[in-house]
Amino acid sequence: MLLAAIPSPTQGVWHLGPMPIRAYAFCIIAGILVAAWLTERRYVQRGGRPGVINQIATWGVPFGVVGARLYHVATSWQPYFGPGGSPVRALYIWEGGMGVWGAIAFGALGAWIGARRAGVALPPLADAAAPGILLAQGIGRLGNWFNNEVYGGPTDLPWALTIHEWDQDAGRAVIGSDGAPVVLGTFHPAFLYELLWTFAAAAVVIWADRRFRLGHGRAFGLYVVLYTLGRLWIEALRIDEANTILGLRLNIWTSLIVGLGAAALTLWSARRHPGREDLRPASEPSSTPPPAEVASGRPAEDRSSPS
Repeated sequence: MLLAAIPSPTQGVWHLGPMPIRAYAFCIIAGILVAAWLTERRYVQRGGRPGVINQIATWGVPFGVVGARLYHVATSWQPYFGPGGSPVRALYIWEGGMGVWGAIAFGALGAWIGARRAGVALPPLADAAAPGILLAQGIGRLGNWFNNEVYGGPTDLPWALTIHEWDQDAGRAVIGSDGAPVVLGTFHPAFLYELLWTFAAAAVVIWADRRFRLGHGRAFGLYVVLYTLGRLWIEALRIDEANTILGLRLNIWTSLIVGLGAAALTLWSARRHPGREDLRPASEPSSTPPPAEVASGRPAEDRSSPS
């Protein structure tokens, strides 16, 4: 017997005159703002120049959004380019469908362009951005809740998620003959599992960065490893249509490959570049390391203030 269930919204779009206000887009924008704020704060704490993150974001964010949509369309192409598909709907980003791997790949490309134009190195930027990106991903998952999407198999657990039959064009639940929204059932809230996982992973990255003074891209590598670990089991729960390879969803294979690659590169970075970069200008005097650091033999470049 179902004791409780998480309700889902019956509407994801509101109109302010002729202008549609879409919850999905609002959640993505909110996540970007949180990520930019936290990244700026962490980058300055590491000795970086204030204001650089805003310059980088003007390149990284648009590239990331485009990449996220391209990845989704490329890996779920049938609704757009398959039989009976509508190619123009590939441009309808507000309907949902954003692939995190495309966002990371293209966002990194945009950030690299921005970093070169700003005259700063990319790895420290990536390390500063890692927990903020995780928070942005979690906040963005709230948009899936508004759209009644990203859920797992049926369940009657107390935290089951109520899902409505959804009219994508109208951005709201289908109304039945009785005048009430049509309920499909209760399912595992995969979007919520990922939200909680990304928030917890962000906390782990921040803790590890402070404890071990991660540098040279290792905080970002830890982010990727933690996220892919969560994405593996969360993706396995989902029951929405997806392309598969050898019986496994494409995103499971992507998580395996990307996660293993990130782990290998993080270990390589730790061996080749121990310590953390000192981002302070050369004209700024360095403080003398505490005796404990000198005695422990910590590298000289590992002197910036903890994030």
